[in-house]
Amino acid sequence: MDCTNAQTLLDGYLDGELDPVRNLEIEEHLHGCTRCSLSYSDRQVIRGGLKTESLYFKAPADLQKRIQRSVRQAAKAEAPTRWLSWSWLRVAAPLAAAALVVLMLVPFFGGPSSDELLTQDVVASHIRSLMVNHLADVRSTDEHTVKPWFNGKLDFSPPVSDLAKQGFPLIGGRLDYLNNRPVAALVYQRDKHVINVFVWPPNRTRQTSESITKQQGYNVIRWTRSGMNFWTVSDLERSQLEKFVELLNASKVSSTG
Repeated sequence: MDCTNAQTLLDGYLDGELDPVRNLEIEEHLHGCTRCSLSYSDRQVIRGGLKTESLYFKAPADLQKRIQRSVRQAAKAEAPTRWLSWSWLRVAAPLAAAALVVLMLVPFFGGPSSDELLTQDVVASHIRSLMVNHLADVRSTDEHTVKPWFNGKLDFSPPVSDLAKQGFPLIGGRLDYLNNRPVAALVYQRDKHVINVFVWPPNRTRQTSESITKQQGYNVIRWTRSGMNFWTVSDLERSQLEKFVELLNASKVSSTG
């Protein structure tokens, strides 16, 4: 199977619509083709994102009351004559149609915020790095090897710390792309759990406290400090990831102090 056929069949494969023979063919192709594997992982991320509650917006309670009130008022105007019955239908049908349109449009007006979209992108980048086995462009446990590697590749110098003594060894670093710009991705490990730390300068220099969320089973912690945005994501349990963030911030304070 070539890439053209694989790209055509990816959606059907993702939805479980292919026959067993086609499934085996496309699985074999995905194992050997990085490009199609990336396309498949992107589709998985998009599909997972579309199932999140952030894409749905509950209609306001007063909207239902207004619709019911309009229908009751129209019903009161109904007379026993056949002519008035048809007249009521002519009034109620447009009201019902308008209410249906409003209910269908409400989710679009309550879509995900920019922070929610960025969180989805961060998690997608983390998943992608695990699926295509591309955790690091520079593999090293030495912070003095990883930090200089970014020179000339980014318009900022990311802070790099090795936390091996505390149980979170540095694995390496790579370039990534988030928030419409190149960013630094620092990779750490805790037992068999991978931790990605995405770093880039903020649009505003003000310091922000930690914000913790969960997306697709991954814990995400973000904060702004020392002129940098930090987004940390891992399947590590929340308390362990919070400990890692505490150690990371402490190491940066000691290195600048």
